[in-house]
Amino acid sequence: MKNLNRVHLSGLRAVEAVGRLGSVKAAAKELGVTVGAVSQQVHKTEAELGVALFERRNRSLVPTAHGLAMQPHLSSAMDSLEAAIAITRRGREDALTISVAPVFAGKWLVWHLKAFSKAHPGIRVRVEATVDLVDPDTSDVDLCIRVGRGPYPGLNAEKLLSQRVFPVCSPVLAKDIRTPADIGKLPIIRDPGQMFSWSVWLDLYGLDESILQDGPTFSDGSLCLDAAIAGQGVFLAWETLAVYALNAGQVVAPFPERPATVYSYWLISGTSAPKTRAKAAFGAWLKQALRASIGRMDDRAFAS
Repeated sequence: MKNLNRVHLSGLRAVEAVGRLGSVKAAAKELGVTVGAVSQQVHKTEAELGVALFERRNRSLVPTAHGLAMQPHLSSAMDSLEAAIAITRRGREDALTISVAPVFAGKWLVWHLKAFSKAHPGIRVRVEATVDLVDPDTSDVDLCIRVGRGPYPGLNAEKLLSQRVFPVCSPVLAKDIRTPADIGKLPIIRDPGQMFSWSVWLDLYGLDESILQDGPTFSDGSLCLDAAIAGQGVFLAWETLAVYALNAGQVVAPFPERPATVYSYWLISGTSAPKTRAKAAFGAWLKQALRASIGRMDDRAFAS
């Protein structure tokens, strides 16, 4: 440990971030400091070690042999420190950190989280809206809500419900829809990143995607739903995305059929993290709230 007395931890953090991310600008953004501060920390660390860790080329830093040799050890050490800090945050009975995709967070969770807080006033919830994969065993995240095929080896994964899809559009556009084939006469709102295709729903009626017209494209499901509300076309939505807009009358579903995709919603937690009252309370509430908000005629899509 004596070698650690030679350098400051903040400098090693800067060196690790620059080496891993490949630029001072990216490192500064991650560390929440200025570009100048990162450059200064790197230069100071090089002076403390007595070796050059980066070569300066055209305003960029390229790792030297010393820098390349240090990088895996620094990254491993930073991961270990992150895990150590996360341990102090896990297991608390009065706090809960939830990692959830932004679309689910914005279109479903924020509209229902007040009910959880009212039922459990002693539990503080922090929501991290991200699509990045999170390991609840090595981070400060207690629970993850994700959509996927499952299962998730090495993690505790509880299936919540199947993802079911159906067309939605504005009430005005719905007046022109009498049969499923009529959807082919209207603009189709698309999300290129969507995990399923229109065939999931069209197959029910012996139709294929060749009947679909062009329409606006958005790289986010929430924006696609907003476009449908604005009357820009028909969007193949899913229940947790569209339930609020449906209940508010902002969109309508012209047909009752809601076929399931190959994906489901899962509640995921780590295997090494302790079980807490907060986790148990949120899991029980989440399952009940999903059932109540979706308002299904049957429970076939839900896990038993």
